[in-house]
Amino acid sequence: MFLRSGLVLSPSGGLLKRMLLPFRLGLGGRLGSGTQWMSWISIGDHLSAMLRLLDDERARGPVNLAAPSPVRNTDFTRELARVLRRPAVIPIPKALIAIPFGRELTDDLLSSIRVVPRRLGELGFTFEQPELGPALRALLGR
Repeated sequence: MFLRSGLVLSPSGGLLKRMLLPFRLGLGGRLGSGTQWMSWISIGDHLSAMLRLLDDERARGPVNLAAPSPVRNTDFTRELARVLRRPAVIPIPKALIAIPFGRELTDDLLSSIRVVPRRLGELGFTFEQPELGPALRALLGR
């Protein structure tokens, strides 16, 4: 089995942690053009899916670990701002993205990847957080 993960959302690490401070300060906004697709998954669903797959002998080959509702970056930043009750009007140009997010995340954030977890569905996995807004509210205690 080969696992391919979307952006794993957790307030204690990765992309979401790095986005929280600027957004809480009202300095958040789309990344680059904002048109790129973002395939994401909550940390809880990510862990649940991995445990489920380890226990299922039918799980072979590539499996996408991503929520069934990928979003464009503009929609992601708009939803994060809505959950935090802050504006999201300051776009971060491509040249500045590596400063808050680091070089390792920059390519992931600017590439457009729209992944659907078809195989997970075939194996009967049920997401606790299939939609971005409720997932962000749960992760951030809102």
